[in-house]
Amino acid sequence: MRIRITFLGAAQNVTGSRYLVEADGSRVLVDCGLYQERDFADRNWDPFPFPASQIDAVLLTHAHLDHCGLLPKLVREGFRGRIHCTAPTAEIAQVVLLDAAHIQEEDAAYKLKRHRKERRQSPRPVEPLYTTADAERVQPHFQPVPYQTKVNVAKGVAATFHDAGHVFGSSMISVNVSRDGESRTILFSGDVGRANQPILQDPTTFERADYVLIESTYGDRVHEPEKDVPEALAEVIEQTDRAGGNLVMPCFALERSQNILYYLSDLLRRDRIPPMMVFLDSPMAIKITEIFGKYPELYDEEMRSRIANAMSPFKFPGLTMTRTVDESKAINRIKGTVAILAGSGMCTGGRIKHHLVNNIERPECTILFVGYQAKNTLGRAISGGAREVRIHGQIRGVRARIARIHGMSAHADRQELLRWLSTLTAKPRGVFVVHGETESAESFAGLLRRHDGWQVAVPKYRDTVTLD
Repeated sequence: MRIRITFLGAAQNVTGSRYLVEADGSRVLVDCGLYQERDFADRNWDPFPFPASQIDAVLLTHAHLDHCGLLPKLVREGFRGRIHCTAPTAEIAQVVLLDAAHIQEEDAAYKLKRHRKERRQSPRPVEPLYTTADAERVQPHFQPVPYQTKVNVAKGVAATFHDAGHVFGSSMISVNVSRDGESRTILFSGDVGRANQPILQDPTTFERADYVLIESTYGDRVHEPEKDVPEALAEVIEQTDRAGGNLVMPCFALERSQNILYYLSDLLRRDRIPPMMVFLDSPMAIKITEIFGKYPELYDEEMRSRIANAMSPFKFPGLTMTRTVDESKAINRIKGTVAILAGSGMCTGGRIKHHLVNNIERPECTILFVGYQAKNTLGRAISGGAREVRIHGQIRGVRARIARIHGMSAHADRQELLRWLSTLTAKPRGVFVVHGETESAESFAGLLRRHDGWQVAVPKYRDTVTLD
């Protein structure tokens, strides 16, 4: 039996998750994500290093863009197989992909107009990476799979999806490759969630796997205690309210937006913060929130109790869902403090850029980051202390207060990742540390070698390994 894994993304970086598994003629792609760091964005445009038509199946861990964002390109270039994932992931991914395509079309049109006005030349044709029509063609390929159900995805290759506790519908995937009575199990962690998170159930743990691919987004640090998050959020809101400014939160449409609403609804219900208007200014986040309601069996016990007692975090006084552009623009005419949740979470596109333009130069306002900011993104620049940033082609001074709340991460930290791996009762044949910036991945790999003496590698982009 010969198994090969090629690391085509999220290898010593955080986005672009994509791993090709080849076994005796079968080819399965685990995730097909978009690169979101500026340093690696050109890879999105590169041809796939394999004929898309020769991929038997895609296994999708979850619906974040850095895990599913290149599926329209894959289908456009000839993929004809099935995309296996959980039912909510299938629904949410379609929303995410349509939104991404729309943003790319808008950004391309805006950039082309600006380049013509400024008589600038672009290094590549100014066009979207893929179109709305391309994204729509992905939908028929989705094949929903229940948790804990083994499904054959290619000759000699089966997969089982397990709750990752990261975002709604997210999965860890156990891939079993078998031939002539012999088998190997490869465990893809996806993005490992955290215990005791709002709405979600805890991540699944495992007793055995021959090989493990584990993420390392926070492999070199430990999160702030979760219990501090509501109080930290309340403090930021109170300070902003006293200053008379707006609270602007770049939020990922999937999970982070819903978690923020969870905390805000609780703080308002307990009169812990002043009454205020809250805007979920993201059509994508609104649609995803509606999908949450279709799968209450995936909620944790506390969330089910809140729903049963008519305390849904997605319906509370002061909350407004802004779907249209005109509704979004109208927010800027409101006097007094409002809370604005808008995407994208790393400020790489979407409505958040317009809210930054209207608020980032106002000292009374606060820009609050509640999620990971990858290198070379606008969000990383602002949160990292930049005094000036370019937004929509113009330089803006950063005069608003910049705040961060770290404890809300949906990614397990260094100790939580170690605890997750420690449930394995037998030493794996090999561990591959992925989905982390180089420093983080190397740090976590070193910890594993010292702690357990495991065989650990930190693969680079396009590395290929052959598994015995």
